[in-house]
Amino acid sequence: MILYRISKLRFSVFDQFTFVMRKLFPLCLTLFVTATFAAEKPNIVFILADDLGWSELGSYGQTKIRTPRLDELAEQGMKFSRAYSGNAVCAPSRCVLLTGKHPGHAEVRNNRAMTRFGEKEGQHPIPAEEVTIAELLAKDGYKSGIFGKWGLGNMTSTGNPLKQGFDRFFGYNCQGVAHSYYPESLWSDDKIFPLENDPPVPGHGTLEKGADPNDPESYAMYKGSDYASDRINEQVLEFVKKNKDEPFFLYYPTIIPHLALHVPDEELEPYLKLGWNDPPFTRPKGGYTPHITPRAAYAAMITRMDRYIGNVLDLLKELKLDDNTIVVFTSDNGATYLDDVDYAFFESVKPLRGLKGSLYEGGIRVPQIVRWPGKVEPGSESDFVTGFEDWLPTLHEIAGSKSRIPDTVDGLSIVPTLLGKGQPQREFLYREFGAYGGQQSVLLGEKWKGIRQNILNKKSKAPLKIELYDLENDISETKDVSADHPEVVKQIEKLMKSERFPSETFKIGPLDKL
Repeated sequence: MILYRISKLRFSVFDQFTFVMRKLFPLCLTLFVTATFAAEKPNIVFILADDLGWSELGSYGQTKIRTPRLDELAEQGMKFSRAYSGNAVCAPSRCVLLTGKHPGHAEVRNNRAMTRFGEKEGQHPIPAEEVTIAELLAKDGYKSGIFGKWGLGNMTSTGNPLKQGFDRFFGYNCQGVAHSYYPESLWSDDKIFPLENDPPVPGHGTLEKGADPNDPESYAMYKGSDYASDRINEQVLEFVKKNKDEPFFLYYPTIIPHLALHVPDEELEPYLKLGWNDPPFTRPKGGYTPHITPRAAYAAMITRMDRYIGNVLDLLKELKLDDNTIVVFTSDNGATYLDDVDYAFFESVKPLRGLKGSLYEGGIRVPQIVRWPGKVEPGSESDFVTGFEDWLPTLHEIAGSKSRIPDTVDGLSIVPTLLGKGQPQREFLYREFGAYGGQQSVLLGEKWKGIRQNILNKKSKAPLKIELYDLENDISETKDVSADHPEVVKQIEKLMKSERFPSETFKIGPLDKL
């Protein structure tokens, strides 16, 4: 099945012939690869960091934060330089990942909290008729488990992960609750799993009035005893042990390093010894909880995530599963823009422009590492332009699945790239985000990127301007070259219109009227 979506652009006869031929090669390779994988179904471990910036791993140039296990994973597999998350924030990015639909077609397009509508917790749910990668893999005998943050509907909704193809769920169903690493409870399948935090630690707060920001005791109220991420990692390991004799899909969306800055003291200690200039971070009111050494806390959280991942890798090796397991690591969007995290100090997205919430590169270009022993060449790198929507068809193919992928899927399989066979660059990658002023972007091939900002600015009566950047020569998006390439801008503008279905729930007013 050809998974490319043909746009509404008018192609010449030659262009149409070239387009079709470029699709036939990967299609033939797909048929061959699918037959090969069907003999022994590989296990799938998909690890998703939360708000991890493009440059926050050692293998991506980070010098201050220690990530030895992920750096080792990169040495053992393939590192991507042009991997893009599903969107600029959590929920819509995860929707793209699980359904294979880009943001112009996906159901969830923003972090819409259902608490606004009388629900106790949770975000806008994906509907019952939506087909997730877990549902497809279930048809091929996979046991699927999700451990960490869901964010696509609470337990009473159609978005309940147990109704979306997963056999096991442990963690947070609501990303708002996940702002705390020391909550009152988590979910274990559809039951409350109490934690030993008495009292639980809120994810938001400030110092008490008159408290000394330089006194560690002023922050004692934001330390708990039962760290939720420890419990989640324990359940990940139990899932692997329980399902070691059958193919499994382990989806591990860890909440690290999303704020608040909560981390056990033992993880903090090695960074405190480095003697960084690390002044306390507090807010007069509101926002995430304060921390006396925020730089050390942020680095320590990422290192702890690295250790959790190491635990999984070690168990796969111990159980002799690692040779038949593909491991994917990536992030749901770029590093946070909030001052709680000193992204300038860590150079979290260097040399990219933009952070979480932005469709500039720093908000959506993410680290991505794939290890697959015997299939993916160790120490290899790829500049293939790939997005979260590609993982559904890719994992479907890796599983040797005979089930049909929905026609609505926008992604394409990157198995040829993983196997080092090469494949033609995609025609385009579409992104939209209806918050933070409203944005749209289109990556055209591997060179051009068009972006529109401030779509929801009601005070402006000017036409929606499209900025154009040459990513081959200007990765930092510093020079708008739209005036020099009007034909490229026109092509991108057509895609911005043709590649989106208006959403009654997630409206971007001006775009819905175009």
